[in-house]
Amino acid sequence: MNLQLISDKLLDPYLRDFPGGVFAAFSRLRNSEISTEEFDFHTASSSVYSCRIEGEDTDLKSYMQYRKSGKLDNVSKVDDLYSAYEFAQENRISARNISEVHILLSKSFLEEQWRGKLRIQSVEVSAPDEIGNLKYTTASPFGLEKEVRKLYADIKTLLDAHLSFEEVFYYASFIHLSFLKIHPWLDGNGRTARLLEKWFIAEKLGEKAWFLESEKMYFEHQKAYYQTLKDVGLEYENLNYDNALPFLEILPQSVLAGI
Repeated sequence: MNLQLISDKLLDPYLRDFPGGVFAAFSRLRNSEISTEEFDFHTASSSVYSCRIEGEDTDLKSYMQYRKSGKLDNVSKVDDLYSAYEFAQENRISARNISEVHILLSKSFLEEQWRGKLRIQSVEVSAPDEIGNLKYTTASPFGLEKEVRKLYADIKTLLDAHLSFEEVFYYASFIHLSFLKIHPWLDGNGRTARLLEKWFIAEKLGEKAWFLESEKMYFEHQKAYYQTLKDVGLEYENLNYDNALPFLEILPQSVLAGI
């Protein structure tokens, strides 16, 4: 495949070390009995844990109670992300739809002019204080549009390609990683990247992907999540994707963890 940004250099070691049982576990994924026509448990879980990675303190139990009673403050960010997941579940991946996802999920924390729009500012990303001292620079605003175009072109190429089950997971994780490192939005990049990862799997493998607990896995292993991001590099211009394997290997574990 002719990929511009995403690398297949680590694919062989990734396939060699791919854990047994992931395909069988994925095949057994089912929606929760708690889900109803008005409320989807896995969408709620994805939204809560992705927001918690970003510092929100709403837990899943409280959010579920809120969805039933409507009596809980400060859940707008989770609600907005829930809406973004719903949109993704009903639409195909495209540049326009990725922007629409960001418009939906960022309603509570970004001014309207920046929702779904590429940033024009330089951005430095920091991990939560409890994770440790981690700061990295993202793609320069001057070359940002070019990097985003390359990533979106790669996503289209991968969507059109025939991929094995294991390859889908490899490239989904690489899309997640690349999106985080580019950091196209002023804010809301992590939420978008984690949603996009699952969205890609759903397009390639079907709706069972929405039952994955990947966001929960990243939340419960935040230290490893941020450390593996750090291992790839702290400056966008000097990233070394040869070090990305530990990051790519987290996603399959989320399937096994959900057994």
